[in-house]
Amino acid sequence: MTAPSKRVLVVSDGSSLSNQTRDRKAGAAAVLEYQGKRKVVGEFLGTATNQRAEVTAACIGLEALREPCEVTLVSDSEYVIRTMLGEYRRRSNLDLWERLDRAARRHRVIWTWTRGHAGHELQELCDRAARLIAKAGRVDQAALEEIIAASP
Repeated sequence: MTAPSKRVLVVSDGSSLSNQTRDRKAGAAAVLEYQGKRKVVGEFLGTATNQRAEVTAACIGLEALREPCEVTLVSDSEYVIRTMLGEYRRRSNLDLWERLDRAARRHRVIWTWTRGHAGHELQELCDRAARLIAKAGRVDQAALEEIIAASP
């Protein structure tokens, strides 16, 4: 692998509304930041669990990068971060871990955990985006871009 030249921050978050019911709806989002510019990507996941939403969010963030990069990936999911650091064993969601491995393979990734809802600006934006996707039942790119545009 050639040395990546771009340093990118990816903040990912998943949301599963009504997680314990049959009415569950899940969304995943990632905010990418490069040289002060921000982009948001998302995916609606239907009735997925919160864990699946969190892993998918990391996937879509890395998949959105068009070339190999040095990536700091920030998530409030210990499940994602600790699994990717080898601290947790992969027992379920194996299809998503395979997808995440593929997405990460071409980058140098620093896996970083942050506490959720603790004032991390981009994590809060990403949480809003993931919840919006889950609630709407689809990705409304214009609404996601409004979230980013309204940020300081």
